[in-house]
Amino acid sequence: MMNINNDNENVLRGNQMKTKHPSKDECLALLNEYDTPEHVVRHCFKVTDTALKIGEALNKAGCNLNLHLIQSAGLIHDIARVHDKHWEVGAQIAAERGYLQEADIIRAHMNYSCDPTKDYIEEIDIICLSDRMVKEDEFVGLEVRMQYVLDKFNDNDKVREWISARIVDNRAMIDKIEKLIGITIDSLL
Repeated sequence: MMNINNDNENVLRGNQMKTKHPSKDECLALLNEYDTPEHVVRHCFKVTDTALKIGEALNKAGCNLNLHLIQSAGLIHDIARVHDKHWEVGAQIAAERGYLQEADIIRAHMNYSCDPTKDYIEEIDIICLSDRMVKEDEFVGLEVRMQYVLDKFNDNDKVREWISARIVDNRAMIDKIEKLIGITIDSLL
């Protein structure tokens, strides 16, 4: 995994001052403090590795993604996965420590709907997309990962319809990213 040094500096983005980001070591300490199971930690590492590779490629193509935020949000996005509504619990953990951008990403990651028609790509797009391409601790691509999720909801047509719509949006986002970076995400990874 790419290691981003982070001095917990505030990051100025647009006209809004953003909060500090935890370092890799601080993220690992949080995962340990909240007894995040080892298999979930491995998943978080793989999502982060995937997201950083995509983010780095996009930055080389002219995007201005914050790799510190991608790393920290990726590492702790499932910190509370053993809890009901783990996205809310995890967001609360991050927010209580002042990691507000990470909290926003964690809160949104389970139900996030990317918009491939917008003119820009954000860190949340990269984290959520990476999470939807990693099954446990293996990059498997969008279709394999999301089929696994769809199979969990065989008896719920409404949820399957919602997930299917997200797959279409995510496929369009992947196509957009691949066009920008000039190679497939599969090739990149």
